[in-house]
Amino acid sequence: MPEMMTQEVMQEPKHIIYREVSVPEPGPDQVLVKVKKIGICGSDIHVYHGTHPYTSYPITQGHEVSAQVVKAGDYVKDFKPGDRVVLEPQVVCGRCYPCLHGKYNLCEKLKVYGFQTTGTGSEYFVADVRNVTPLPDELSYSDGAMIEPLAVTVHAAKQFPGVKGSKAVVLGCGPIGILLIQSLKALGAAQVLATDISDGRLELAKSLGADKVVNTMKEDYAKALVEFYGPDKADVVYECAGSDITMDQAIQNARKGSTIILVAVFGKKANVDLAKLNDSELDLNTSMMYRHEDFVDAIRFVQEGKVQLKPLRTAHFAFRDWPKAYEYIDNNRETTMKVIVDVDPDEKDQ
Repeated sequence: MPEMMTQEVMQEPKHIIYREVSVPEPGPDQVLVKVKKIGICGSDIHVYHGTHPYTSYPITQGHEVSAQVVKAGDYVKDFKPGDRVVLEPQVVCGRCYPCLHGKYNLCEKLKVYGFQTTGTGSEYFVADVRNVTPLPDELSYSDGAMIEPLAVTVHAAKQFPGVKGSKAVVLGCGPIGILLIQSLKALGAAQVLATDISDGRLELAKSLGADKVVNTMKEDYAKALVEFYGPDKADVVYECAGSDITMDQAIQNARKGSTIILVAVFGKKANVDLAKLNDSELDLNTSMMYRHEDFVDAIRFVQEGKVQLKPLRTAHFAFRDWPKAYEYIDNNRETTMKVIVDVDPDEKDQ
């Protein structure tokens, strides 16, 4: 009889069950891993509430993950049982134009663990070796579960070629915004001004590297921007809130000829002032996920102490308490940053 494992399944919005399934066998170019920690992100919350536009049910969640290799396929040379790893959750075709030109994060047939294909929400998981990256010993498994969102922000920061020595703005201080502040500093940004409507989030942003924070419910953003950076304002603005209000703040107050980078995912069609965008000849750029080099840089930044992850971890929940994790997030929106699901109960690192 095959060995069995427990797997999480979201049958429909707000309805999670657990089922017993067989532990999968890795193929020749795959590894079987024991899942340790899984992070919950904003997109997971959209799936929980039934508002994610590209996910159908039932679905096993989990894309921010750390794990340990249990078994390696016959062709796998770089990993062995016992190795600590993180998984890159993109499943790509390798044949479309973006894939063939090094931009597989834009694959025409992209699938992401936990959204368009089975996620890691189980005791064991099989991954293609191309999706596996070593996790250094000095990083905890909880750190490992946060490398994926950190890689999002590393990739986003790099979308502005002149990031080194730049004057930057980050609009929105959720987990991605605060990780982006740290990524910008790690990549050499000279100064970062950050905005939000939560004093608590702004206080955390300030403690993790923001040079100036502005609560836009209490202060005028345009005035604060000029007071801090002078009349030349910022070189680049990163929109991390995903709202018409913050995108309008970005467009109306950007220095002419400067750059705005959209990092947030908008939940609906945006209503923005394209006339002003055109009149100021602004570069509007975007950022989509990451590539392997962004994972490598993310891990290095944590190793070098340039990025701190632990201050962003708000709470841990047991694997079987995944539904309670969502309830906690819904009830503590203002103060919650990153919630971790502890799939392996033997791993207690916070």
